[in-house]
Amino acid sequence: MAQIGKLNTLKVVKELDFGVYLDGEAHGEILLPRRYVPIDCKIDDMIEVFIYLDSEDRIIATTEKPFAIAGEFACLDVIAMNTVGAFLNWGLPKDLLVPFREQKLKMEKGKSYIVYIYIDKESNRIAASTKLDNFLDKLPPDYREGQEVDLLVCNPTDIGFRAIINGSHWGILYKNEVFQKLVKGQKIKGFIKKIRDDKKIDLCLQKDGFEKVDKLSEKIIAILKEQNGFIKVTDKSPAKIISDLFGVSKKTYKKSVGALYKKKLIAIEENGIRLITQSKQ
Repeated sequence: MAQIGKLNTLKVVKELDFGVYLDGEAHGEILLPRRYVPIDCKIDDMIEVFIYLDSEDRIIATTEKPFAIAGEFACLDVIAMNTVGAFLNWGLPKDLLVPFREQKLKMEKGKSYIVYIYIDKESNRIAASTKLDNFLDKLPPDYREGQEVDLLVCNPTDIGFRAIINGSHWGILYKNEVFQKLVKGQKIKGFIKKIRDDKKIDLCLQKDGFEKVDKLSEKIIAILKEQNGFIKVTDKSPAKIISDLFGVSKKTYKKSVGALYKKKLIAIEENGIRLITQSKQ
């Protein structure tokens, strides 16, 4: 069945001057206004649309895609406030409402917030909430250490960043283990570092072990080629220089440099490392 707040692929069943009607199944025929109708659209064509309620609470379709759909977390900007709540820019003409009852702290115009987008069961309207814990999985995490996951970076804390894992659980990225710039709302790949006895989850952005070193080795070789075969960075360089250039810890960089040296792919000189040109790399 066609779902409000989701992307749906629906059949064109009727064409009029002001648009086409789509088969919304249990929702009946749904209007796709003329400005969104693809060129050469005809009866029986299948079109991917987003379905929502317009300002008069009528179900309507659009080929425009919002920044996030129902059932997802996203970082959105508050563009207006009124007596019912805050309104967010989510990429559609009709702004997204966060009712006051769904605001963990009072929201302010001009600021951005991590929200969860949901369908209000009483009104069938699409709304959002900053009470994120209400929409996260209450079951114990079922991840394995080293597993790759999708992360949504949330607010920074004293020890690092909180992140939502696969849209289901909270995790922590520790700032002393992060070697790249992170911003609220950023979507990034990460890894499960450890699931603690209290079921809290530690995260990392780089996989431990040889896989991480191998990827870094490729990056070091690539940068050496870009810099005519030499860079002024050794395993004795300051950690910040290594972090800024390669996005890894000094320990990881030293492992990778050592591995490349043993394979005779690089030479370690007094003030840097040099690519051995005879290498097939």
